[in-house]
Amino acid sequence: MKITIETPGPGEEEEIIIRCAALDEGLLNLIYALKAGRDKLTAYAGQEIVMLSPKQVYYFESVDNKVFAYCEKEVYEVRRKLYELERDYAGNDFLRISKSTIVNLSKISHMAPIFNGRFEARLKNGEKTVISRQYVAALKKKLGI
Repeated sequence: MKITIETPGPGEEEEIIIRCAALDEGLLNLIYALKAGRDKLTAYAGQEIVMLSPKQVYYFESVDNKVFAYCEKEVYEVRRKLYELERDYAGNDFLRISKSTIVNLSKISHMAPIFNGRFEARLKNGEKTVISRQYVAALKKKLGI
């Protein structure tokens, strides 16, 4: 595979061109990651509207039919469905770990097995979250374990 990087001239728009014989899963994941890395996520803190980068989010959680984005110290409401976030960030480090939680794998400091086939993940901000046993296989696959 050949990779060429060019700097656009003044007034030219940045662009990425992909030439391939077939679009495989790896390339699709790369495209999704590039797209999501540039996207901003609209979140709400009371009456304020906050623009978040997905990289800031430690995890998303659904509570009482509302979805919240948990960052290092702040919590914001996100007016999107959990399945939409899962779909939009599937090519990134985000992975569903329970019926109500999607975690940013890059924010996990370590994991340990707990009872009944579940895992506990400790995040870099000190919070803990439980990985349901039905999602452990997908986690291991994504991490290459």
